Amino acid sequence: MDSLAIIREFLDERLAVPPGEVQPPAALADLGVDSLMLLELMFEFEERLGTPLPRDIKAPRTVGELVALIDGLSGR
Repeated sequence: MDSLAIIREFLDERLAVPPGEVQPPAALADLGVDSLMLLELMFEFEERLGTPLPRDIKAPRTVGELVALIDGLSGR
């Protein structure tokens, strides 16, 4: 499962955001993602990827920034 699909699934399950609304230019805040939810999402990626993510990363503002961050850190 790719990063965007994981984000869509996570937001659908936790915030009932329809997967079609989770597009790369969408602002995470507009989708209901606050700093705590973003942290939960990062932990979800750690669990699925089996690798710890650095804690000193710049918080992404959009879905696309989050996808690029995760893909870059996971070597995708």
